[in-house]
Amino acid sequence: MATAWQRLNVKTRFSNLREMFGFNQKIIFANKFIYFLLAAVAFFLLVVFINLFSDSNPSASLVYAWLLFPGILLIFYPATFGIQNDLDARMLEMIFGIPDYRYKVWLVRLLMMIAVVYGLILLLAVLSSVALVKIPILEMSLQLMFPIVFLGTLGFALSTVVKNGNGTAVVMVVIGMIFWIASGIVERSKWNLFLNPFSQPTDMNEALWRSIVTSNRVILLVGIVLTTLWGLFRLQKREALLN
Repeated sequence: MATAWQRLNVKTRFSNLREMFGFNQKIIFANKFIYFLLAAVAFFLLVVFINLFSDSNPSASLVYAWLLFPGILLIFYPATFGIQNDLDARMLEMIFGIPDYRYKVWLVRLLMMIAVVYGLILLLAVLSSVALVKIPILEMSLQLMFPIVFLGTLGFALSTVVKNGNGTAVVMVVIGMIFWIASGIVERSKWNLFLNPFSQPTDMNEALWRSIVTSNRVILLVGIVLTTLWGLFRLQKREALLN
């Protein structure tokens, strides 16, 4: 049976964790994030409005494409401007004093960023299912997170190299355009970043299509791990960020 001291200790730890999450949330989603959130919601509402007053018949494939853009908008700012926000708030010097910096601070921030974006995507998927067309909500939201999280971790890794939010944003826009142009060339390939798992070609066997989608998701998952490790490794080098 836990003693009063042990219960107090657990309560204190929980309070500290809550404060840590609250503080990091303010750092990650500060400043201009609200504009990206409003832009994502406005885009979604515009799509819903157009489809409600048109004769079109939306499908799960179209909903996936419509939700992908808001998802990228939502993760864009916290991923690319995170290091810049730390520099502006003069937080880097204090954070580098924490043991195992890369694991205790930015890994937590990445997980928080992904969790918040997933929650918003899940909400938009629910609204899409209610307002537009019945879709597999959980599957849709999970499938969307693969390209969204990959772009987020890539932006995070590049921000540790560029060290400037605006510069990282420009680089990410260029890379995004390259991926978008390349998607037309490798449309049915496992290498397509924007592969739509709900848009199976009519002339392709279902088993083959599922194999391509699975391989694509594995590639993106590996990319997420590698870009995250790259960014965290860079964050261990204090001089590389401050100079």
